[in-house]
Amino acid sequence: MDSKLLSFFNEIEDHRIDRKKLHPLINIIAIAIGAVICKAESWEDIHQFGLAKREWFEKFLDLKNGIPCSDTFRRFFTALDPTHFEECFLKWTNSIAKEIENETISIDGKSIRRANRMNEDNPIHIVSAWANDNEIVLGQIRVREKSNEITAIPDLLDALYIKGAVITIDAMGYQKDIAKKIVKKEADYILSLKENQPNLYDDVVRSFENNVKSELIETEDFGHGRIENRKYYISNNLNFIHDTDSWVKLNSIIKVVSSRTDKKTSITTTETRYYISSLNDNQRIAGSSRSHWGIENKLHWSLDVLFNEDNSAKRAGNSAQNFNIINKIAINLIKKTKEILILKEV
Repeated sequence: MDSKLLSFFNEIEDHRIDRKKLHPLINIIAIAIGAVICKAESWEDIHQFGLAKREWFEKFLDLKNGIPCSDTFRRFFTALDPTHFEECFLKWTNSIAKEIENETISIDGKSIRRANRMNEDNPIHIVSAWANDNEIVLGQIRVREKSNEITAIPDLLDALYIKGAVITIDAMGYQKDIAKKIVKKEADYILSLKENQPNLYDDVVRSFENNVKSELIETEDFGHGRIENRKYYISNNLNFIHDTDSWVKLNSIIKVVSSRTDKKTSITTTETRYYISSLNDNQRIAGSSRSHWGIENKLHWSLDVLFNEDNSAKRAGNSAQNFNIINKIAINLIKKTKEILILKEV
């Protein structure tokens, strides 16, 4: 396992009292990461993986006291401060991300469903930033109790280096202050609009109903048993938009009509979505709008299907949030390195 990766997590403050530190902090984190990459889901799975791969781990870890037991993993990640863990995760991702300029960074939230059902008083909802070209998670933040994504997104943006990137956010992120923060950090935005945001949404819809001059960009994709056609109508005419001055650097309005045809049934469904953007580059608007769904298709899908996160029963203390970070470290490693191949060969 890359020593550079481990060096970032060695910075974590160890919450354990000295007499309880039988196993070094980095051993616990490294074994958990390796185990999760190889499909471990429970604390016992992680322990058994450590036993099976002990010879390999001994190449870079001090295992004089052996492999931690399942209770040690459980207690450690239940008590570990996730805020500090997230900070170390962010520093590491910044070190492995390639050029961020011209990147599309998608921000969206995801709940850990089973953990929420089992602990309704303290739901786990995580907002993540996904770099589409790099194909890695850049950072994440938990939504505070009795709050929502709108309050979490600015904190996440503060933690990220986004200069030159395009930030795409679904409707929950439709906020003037969020747009202002993105532009202040020398990035551009594409923000989705929904009908529950009536004023600006109605203005944009009215603009296209009045046939404002727009450029049409059309794309077609084949895959997953369907044909998807997208038409992007992009206009710089803001004559029908009220209160444009309060939206910093607002330059474009966008209408996207998506048609999906199932190859087996030949049934076609159509959906229309609307956006606003600070961009003037229509090709980049179309490309970044399409790229936004990478956070669903590549990150959230991986967490649910490959890592079975929604069925995780971890809920005590900080365990669910910390394990979510472990899952994302694993995703980044799989995307960016050949670590998974090394582990399988041992």
